[in-house]
Amino acid sequence: MRRQLGVVLQNGKIGTGSVFDNITAGALVSLEEAWSAAQMAGFADDIKQMPMGMHTIVAEGGSNLSGGQRQRLLIARSLVSKPKIILMDEATSALDNRTQAIVTESLAKLNATRVVIAHRLSTIRNADRIYVIDDGHVVQVGNFSELIAQSGLFARLVAQQLEGE
Repeated sequence: MRRQLGVVLQNGKIGTGSVFDNITAGALVSLEEAWSAAQMAGFADDIKQMPMGMHTIVAEGGSNLSGGQRQRLLIARSLVSKPKIILMDEATSALDNRTQAIVTESLAKLNATRVVIAHRLSTIRNADRIYVIDDGHVVQVGNFSELIAQSGLFARLVAQQLEGE
């Protein structure tokens, strides 16, 4: 069951060990599968630039990685076992728009159900169903187009984010 669920938390745990060890997290996968997951997470090019590639040592907590690299490592970890369900809690908050697009495109190709918790609304633009929660209650449900057409909380949040850009 655990292999069928991929979880990416905004501040997930990264341990001391190689990049490979951190991506696989003990799963019995090949180096090729780890590279594939890194590619889907937009992390492969960064790994290739590291002194020992996939065998480069990562410091405790990933302190020798940037925030975006840490998030992409965690995304790669969630994808390496090809889960059927992926839970992403603010998983792309430290990614630039180009890398976020790579991750979004890769996830769209997977045959997996995605549950995404997001404040950056561009990350959920292609979601089949969006639940807007306010003060612990679901206040709107629909896809991006449906919700933007309504004069509700979702449309106001999108307008606020567009003003901030």
